[in-house]
Amino acid sequence: MRKPAVAAFIIAAAAVAVTACTAPEPAGAPARRMSELPPPPAPADNPITAEKAALGKLLFHDKRLSGNGQMACQSCHYHHLGWADATRFSAMHNGNLNTRHTPTIYNVAYQTSWYWDGRAATLEANNLAAWRNQMGGDPARVAASLNAIPAYREAFQKAFGAPASQDTIVKALATYFRTLNTGESAWDRHEMGRANAVSRDAREGFDLFAGKGRCIVCHTPPFYTNNEHYNIGLEAGKAKPDPGRFNVTRRVEDTGAFKTPTLRAVARSAPYFHDASAATLEEAVRYMAGGGRADPHKTPLMIPTGLTDAEIRKIVAFLEALTGNDTYEAPRLP
Repeated sequence: MRKPAVAAFIIAAAAVAVTACTAPEPAGAPARRMSELPPPPAPADNPITAEKAALGKLLFHDKRLSGNGQMACQSCHYHHLGWADATRFSAMHNGNLNTRHTPTIYNVAYQTSWYWDGRAATLEANNLAAWRNQMGGDPARVAASLNAIPAYREAFQKAFGAPASQDTIVKALATYFRTLNTGESAWDRHEMGRANAVSRDAREGFDLFAGKGRCIVCHTPPFYTNNEHYNIGLEAGKAKPDPGRFNVTRRVEDTGAFKTPTLRAVARSAPYFHDASAATLEEAVRYMAGGGRADPHKTPLMIPTGLTDAEIRKIVAFLEALTGNDTYEAPRLP
């Protein structure tokens, strides 16, 4: 595809993204602002309840879920680090390192597939796989141990009317994850009309994000992702390139493709990309602005934008304004 055609496609896609980033409201419902997130979706067999979310929060912190008793879900996902872990590759229960960077779990309820390559079709499936593989958990053994703890027995009965089991543990965790959504950010307050909510650089940064930088094509509001997978050139030149999405779809065009990450609270979760190759947010923006490395499977959306250093810093200022104001307190385990 020639560059003029690509540019025309991007401009058209950006227009669609801005107008279609939120679903239509029912008749008579109050208008929702672009910055406002809709209620988190949940499957019919696992509706969100306060009891399940509270139980899931306990389980999220409990190292007794792991095979060696030394890991919890929280071991790789810290609130102050944007629900990631600030390391390049986190360690598994057996000491081996993962080959992809820990992604944030902010706003995972709104995703349409899970993991960097989208191999999990549901959040519940994602949680079960991570529990077994990352943490080395034995669901039957863990369920039996939790059922022997009176406080947990009571919590599972309140949440599910049933004891701890692989199914109820996974559903409680998934419910808790669906509550981990970004709080009101400075940019959200700006869009709601709050005077002086953000700096002039942040406002100009958004204009560049939506215009010259074309970032909005893939990082569409209000989630600042489109849940799609793209090859952006990061695997080019590696001795053993990661096949990415190809391992899921077996389509050659998906070689080296990875999910578009959300940019909400992105300033907290360095390093960046699936391979953690960008140490800072400015470095990540600079890579994207440069069009990425040459790769036969790279998306045609990745072309040099011509952003200057000053413009890149303004986009970073906008991205920093997407950090929410949510607070967090760890629970006391039974």
